[in-house]
Parts: sequence; structure tokens; C-alpha cells
Amino acid sequence: MNDPFQNSIKQISESAEILGILPGALKKLTEPQRVVTVHFPVVMDSGEEKIFYGLRSQHNNARGPYKGGIRFSPEVNESEVKALSSWMTWKCAVADIPFGGGKGGVVVDTRLLSKGELEKVARGFVRALFDVLGPNKDVPAPDMYTNSETMDIMVDEYSKIAGARAEATFTGKSIGNGGSEGRTEATGFGGAVVLKLLAEKFSLKPEETKIAIQGIGNVGQYFGIFAEKQGFKIVALSDSKGGIYNEDGIDIKDALAYKNTHGSLASYEKASFVSNEDLLLLPVDVLVPSALENVITAENASKIHAKYIIEMANGPVTPEADVLLEEKGIISVPDILANSGGVATSYFEWYQNMHKETWTKEDVLSKLTEKMTKAFNDVWAVKTEKNISTRKASYVVALQRVIDAGK
Repeated sequence: MNDPFQNSIKQISESAEILGILPGALKKLTEPQRVVTVHFPVVMDSGEEKIFYGLRSQHNNARGPYKGGIRFSPEVNESEVKALSSWMTWKCAVADIPFGGGKGGVVVDTRLLSKGELEKVARGFVRALFDVLGPNKDVPAPDMYTNSETMDIMVDEYSKIAGARAEATFTGKSIGNGGSEGRTEATGFGGAVVLKLLAEKFSLKPEETKIAIQGIGNVGQYFGIFAEKQGFKIVALSDSKGGIYNEDGIDIKDALAYKNTHGSLASYEKASFVSNEDLLLLPVDVLVPSALENVITAENASKIHAKYIIEMANGPVTPEADVLLEEKGIISVPDILANSGGVATSYFEWYQNMHKETWTKEDVLSKLTEKMTKAFNDVWAVKTEKNISTRKASYVVALQRVIDAGK
């Protein structure tokens, strides 16, 4: 079984060697500075008091406050939050925003709780972590099974304890509660910016470039919408129940409308069914894993036909698969670069809150385009100069920035 935290260390080790970082210094850079574990009580609707378990990994704050999501899931565990907080450190550094990495979660199955009980869990988690959170300490955001409503509740609870409104302590809030325009589509939009820049590097004609997107949650669907706007041909899409494939192209908005009506893409009439596993192996130019971690492994990497991979999920490629992809000459744009549009826009939200400003969606997406373009070009310059993979180059850029800040 893949251990996500050990994978995160493996991914960075080769880049650390390129920079001449000694093992002791590397351990300091890879291990979280602090992992906070909490147990807190919640009175359920039945009147029974139940104890919930939560975690917050604070990885590195050399460049600024810890930053990262809070997930509510039965699968939340220490290895996962440590890995995700590590990736956030490097993601923030690659995007060149003044945050470090954090991640947290509560072990809870949201399907089994009422709305009122979930609110109590959110408030209880904030009370338990209050001392380590704050706009200049640690700034959480929504993640798996949490959303803008959860963040609004958390802001309210934090503000009550602090005795003053503290919007900048959380990002991903609703627009009426200090959230930012453009945040919903930001991660997918940022990935589409990367796609355009990659296409320019290799002289790919959008209308001739076939793309398969595994996972059309928020990130995957907005990636597809913006890629389609740029003229790229989306030929495959999937959700948790499977996918669809049409080599002549799929109208993504039509497919999304079908899914919203029927609950799944499975029976979409204008394309043939394909499993999530087989979608990864389709004869396409660009493969976009946007759902789960560890989907491209040593078992299937050699069968991938795509020439380019844009990692919109966190950790979709295992270290073992990465070696095989590199041997095949496949260009894989790593998650810490490809999906950093979300955290970059979270920074914009934090900045607006801190400075009492409100930006339009056009402002946000324009600033995000500039951020993603600079990040891509910075990585590409290192990749070219050192003749290394895009992943290694991304980590070299990130490591150097964190080390410089630490000094």
C-alpha cells in the first residue's frame, strides 16, 4: 500500500540531491514542524455526547502562515495530512505566494450526521485548534466534504472566541462572508493556463489536441470548460461511476448537464462507456487526472499513451510510476505546479480580507493568469537549464525558495 507521506518524501529527495541538500537538512524540510491532534466533544441530536478526533499538520512556515484545507472524512489519518501539508508548502513556494503548508481534518462520515451535528463538529474543531490558528499563524480552507458554508461557520466560531471579526483566518468562504470572486473556478482555470503554456512550448494545435479528464468534480469540470474555451478537444470524461469516450470530441457543458440530471455520466448517449482505469490508457495527447491520488502506478504507467500529463489531483502519480513515465519521455506537469491556482486564489482572498479590498472576478483571474504563467516559466527555466523532469524542476524551485526564506 502506498504511504502518501513517504511518497511525498521520495518525490522531493532527488531534487534535494540536485541542490546538494544533506540528509539531516532534508529531514528538517520534509517533516512537519508540528502535528496537532485533538479530541473534542459534540452533543448529537439524540442528546448523546460523542468524542471526535481531529488533526492539523503544520508543515513549514518559513515563507508565511501555514495554509491548507480541512477535510471531513472517515479516511483522515496522520500520514495523509502530513503528506498534504508537505505538498502545500511546495505548492505555495512554486506559486511564489507568502504561505507555508498546512492540512487538517476530522475523522467523520458526513453522510451519517445531520446538518446541525456537522455544524457542531466544525465549531468544536475550531475551539480545539483556536490557539494555533489565525490570519498570521495558520489559515485553513475547505477540502474534501467541507465547503464555503463550513468555512463561514468556522469564521463565526473563531471570531466569537477572538472577540472580533476575523475573516482572514479562513479562506474559501462564501462571497457574502468575505470570500473571493473566482475562487470556485480557480484551480481548474489555473490548470487550463498551464495547458495553454505547455501547448505553446510544444507547438500543439488546440483543435488537434485530444484530452482525457479523469474526474469532473469542481477541479476537473472547470479545467475542461476553460480548456474547451481555448479550443482544445475533450474526448473523455469520468466521474466516480465511470467515464465516457468519443474520439470526435465531447461537449463538456452538455455532458455536465446530463450528469446533473441523471447523477452520473454512465449512460450518456453521445459517447461510449469507459472505466476510470481504461480512461487513463486512451489514445490521447493530454491526460488530466483530477480525482484521486495514486491512480498512475508502476502497474499502468507503461501502458499510458498520452504524451503529456497535467496533474490536477493531489499525488495522482506514484514515485515508481514517475520513473517509468520519465523513461517513456512523457512530460508530467506535477500537482504542486498544475493545481496551485486554488491556493494562489486563496492567497488573493486572504489579501483582500487583510486589506479590506474587494476584487472583481476578472481581476482575480487576470492576477491568477500572471501567477501561473510566472510559476510555469520559472520551473521551465530550471528544467531546461538542468535538463531534468518538470517534477524535479518544480521541487528545485520550491526547495530553493523555502531554504532562502529559512535563512
